[in-house]
Amino acid sequence: MISSVLILDFGSQVTQLIARRVRESGVFCEVHPVNCAKTVPDSLNLKGIILSGSPESVVTGQGPRIPNWVFDLNIPVLGICYGQQIMCSQLGGRVSNSGKREFGRAQLEIIGDCELFSGTWRRGTSHQVWMSHGDKVEALPDGFKVFAVSENAPFAVIGNTRQNLYGVQFHPEVVHTPDGKDLLRNFTHKICGCAGDWTMASFLSEAIRRIQNQVGSRNVICGLSGGVDSTVTAVLIHRAIGDQLRCVFVDHGLMRKGETEYVINLFREHYNIPLVHKDAKSLFIGNLRGITDPEKKRRIIGSTFIDVFEEQANKIGSVEILAQGTLYPDVIESVSIAGGKNVTIKSHHNVGGLPDRMNLELLEPLRELFKDEVRLLGRELGLPDTMLGRHPFPGPGLAIRIPGEVSDEKANILREADDIYLDEIRKAGLYDKIWQAFAVLLPVRTVGVMGDSRSYDYACALRAVTSTDGMTADYYPFDQRFLARVSSRIINEVNGINRVTYDITSKPPGTIEWE
Repeated sequence: MISSVLILDFGSQVTQLIARRVRESGVFCEVHPVNCAKTVPDSLNLKGIILSGSPESVVTGQGPRIPNWVFDLNIPVLGICYGQQIMCSQLGGRVSNSGKREFGRAQLEIIGDCELFSGTWRRGTSHQVWMSHGDKVEALPDGFKVFAVSENAPFAVIGNTRQNLYGVQFHPEVVHTPDGKDLLRNFTHKICGCAGDWTMASFLSEAIRRIQNQVGSRNVICGLSGGVDSTVTAVLIHRAIGDQLRCVFVDHGLMRKGETEYVINLFREHYNIPLVHKDAKSLFIGNLRGITDPEKKRRIIGSTFIDVFEEQANKIGSVEILAQGTLYPDVIESVSIAGGKNVTIKSHHNVGGLPDRMNLELLEPLRELFKDEVRLLGRELGLPDTMLGRHPFPGPGLAIRIPGEVSDEKANILREADDIYLDEIRKAGLYDKIWQAFAVLLPVRTVGVMGDSRSYDYACALRAVTSTDGMTADYYPFDQRFLARVSSRIINEVNGINRVTYDITSKPPGTIEWE
């Protein structure tokens, strides 16, 4: 069984980056909210635990605490920032308000030797690190020593080498700590003894085994959106259980141009996976008539999807399990230290709750993966790069890219503009360099002169972002010639748009949808 590391999340916005760094070194890990983690998951061959940072303060006494079982396991523990502070506090040390906050880049001086250090991390060297704290450790628990310091953190790296308990005041997981991934690797490989043998091929074998064990002889239904997540989910499950899987594609009329035909052909012709196609365009557009509030639109789309999906499930009959393409970012965002288990059908289909009356057990084989890891899994399954490289497309589809009331006319206008935009991106050889690009039909009309007459048409915004895992994003810096070419094509070829603008905002950790 592959060795793994458990990350306990105390609420830091960059906890998921710890998981990324650990997995990049070939070690499997899971993130669990600290207040939901009652004991060690049976599925983990656990070799170590990492405690994340937190926006809370240890000094107030109101922040989350480390469960007692963490120390009872007698396995290595690494505390990061708040994780270091709460570990010291619970083990008999002392934490106080530093009086001088330390946020941003700092220089770390290594003054001692320990197993946490190897390679670039060694006594006498200096490293740039990223600090983010207002409290600091001012007295160590018994058995702990200090191994590194910074100007405002006299206990920047500490450890009890006999019990394999370590703490760092900075964040090794972020890119602003350039050597941080090496420090995390030292913890997982040298201290925890992980072999670093986790690969996507090994994940595939294990995932098939898990699916077969959970499903048995029962039947599974899977909702398809046409996106990467649901496609990989369906192909993976079909690999595991064959024709016990039934897929349902609900066409809500808010798809990208050519999306419906693409999905139907891929599943019926290419993979020969049983697929039910339900054309529900009129129903969805009708239910959205007169609705302008974005959250109401989401809820309507969600509830309508559930109604249609349930209807199709009842027609199929003898279905006991619902499969969905939940990914790790979905889990992290929907199960926080302040919340419980998420029971909503995945947001790329809808945002409504899963009705108790459906009485379906959930099957989520991708919930341990990030988006880029899903693409790697798709390649292991033999999916074409043309599918795996497609930009994410959220479940409400074009609805969240039409601020204000949604109509067939607006959807058709936006569909054409979006298609031209993506076509030019592909022609420029930029599609694979961009995480997500799309057009937005703004809820304003502008006066323009086209030829010898005035027009009073919509304005269109273009958005393109770069990302690795979908948790953070930055805008893509198109050159002016590209933007001019796209704008010219949209204005000349799409009836209903006479002005185009480009959005250059970035997104912090969290969803990268634009609304």
